[in-house]
Amino acid sequence: MIFIIPTRMLSTCSRTLLTREVLSQTYNNVRRSFHQDTTFSKKFSLLTVSTKSSSIQSIQSPFAKRNVASLGKTQGRLVILGSGWAGYKLIQDMDTKHYEVIVVSPSTPLLASSSVGTLEFRCILEPIRKYSPKIQFYQAYADTIDLKQKIVYCTSNLERSKNKFSLNYDTLVIAAGANSNTFGIKGVGENALFLKDVSDARRIRQRVIECFEHAGQPNITEQEAFGLLHFAVVGGGPTGIEFSAELHDFITEDMARLYPDLINLVTMSVYDIAPQILGSFDQSLREFATKKFTRKGIKIRTGRKVKEVNERKLIIEEDGEVPYGMLVWATGLTDNPLTRSMGNQVVKDKSAKRLLTDGFLRVLDKESFQPIDNVYALGDCASIQDYDLPATAQVANQKAVYLRKVLTQIAKDNPIMDIKPFKFLNLGSMAYIGKKEAVVDMTPVSNKAIESGRLAWIFWRSAYFTMTVSLRNKMLIPMYWILTWLFGRDISRF
Repeated sequence: MIFIIPTRMLSTCSRTLLTREVLSQTYNNVRRSFHQDTTFSKKFSLLTVSTKSSSIQSIQSPFAKRNVASLGKTQGRLVILGSGWAGYKLIQDMDTKHYEVIVVSPSTPLLASSSVGTLEFRCILEPIRKYSPKIQFYQAYADTIDLKQKIVYCTSNLERSKNKFSLNYDTLVIAAGANSNTFGIKGVGENALFLKDVSDARRIRQRVIECFEHAGQPNITEQEAFGLLHFAVVGGGPTGIEFSAELHDFITEDMARLYPDLINLVTMSVYDIAPQILGSFDQSLREFATKKFTRKGIKIRTGRKVKEVNERKLIIEEDGEVPYGMLVWATGLTDNPLTRSMGNQVVKDKSAKRLLTDGFLRVLDKESFQPIDNVYALGDCASIQDYDLPATAQVANQKAVYLRKVLTQIAKDNPIMDIKPFKFLNLGSMAYIGKKEAVVDMTPVSNKAIESGRLAWIFWRSAYFTMTVSLRNKMLIPMYWILTWLFGRDISRF
């Protein structure tokens, strides 16, 4: 049965509802403004952060009210800078009813498997526009932020376009990540490859294949071929170890079939200034990983200091000149241009590389050392005062979930709620070490929760699978795992 409503009646009803909504909203705004002027100091106390304080206590509604600038949304415009582990997790299930959500990001995070063809790039990518049509997305870099005027200045990251634009905000979330730390070593930025985003993975895959192709040319001597087929990784943390393991699997399982005459010339080395690899893991797991790498022919060069990087040579203080075909730099993190430009406005941690926040993830003002209203930071670019945490995806995910709940509670406009500071639940660490083996250290959960070998590899893969951002990715990743198992890794260059 179909009901037909006369257009005039529908128009009258719409005008009545609209008028009633406008009057209700106007009344609420006036009441809220009057309430703020008379009782703000009584009911909304800000958190005072002391440099000598070792802990942050739970307080009653530490989030200040503000004048909403965006029409149609009670909480105004929420600008999120970055779409990595922290940024994308924050976007998921974000309250778009009360917030006008805008995301500014030039790239997406990377899994080591995609750089050697185990996974395709589409497995780790998820279009933000497709995920939520109510969220606006701009592929751009955030250059600078004017915290007083509440403006973000951006530059487009599109090809052949360097257009500049600005965005006003009511609430700002800085989740811009961090850059690889070159420690000021000459030649690293020009000659090394990094593991940050999809473009890096594409360059690494291309370079591995180019090294084999070049070494197979008829005019190349055996000594030159040795240099071209030396794959060096600087960084003995989980990222460097996982990449080294994936690269070893790729070379021994796939490239060996295509270049059988060259496989005996291939060498791999992992360099680190620390005395052992995987320094954050249990001692037994470090020894297990070192033993497995040694058996596979991967040289562990710990206690080594890189002095300089040339186009085809590493200069090691202890070993002299070392030729290489590909160098991947997987060391620590440093500030990116955005967080570096904020040094005169906000407080940074002891390393002066990360933004310092209070327990509620609010950025601290440099002059007053007080939290800046409605400006938050999380992920690799931020650290909590007196509560320093590692820059990992696990920390970023938990901070994002916490902040999303906080922003949702603020939108409910409940001034008597209790909001507790962020607390990290450490679920342990894990790393893939090649040939379907891994190491898992969950001693923060239980002293006996240590596992290595095939069972740990199953756990490692399950963890990566559950961390994927969408149902589409959860279907693509196992599909490509099966394709790799059946037909080998993709060695296409594009």
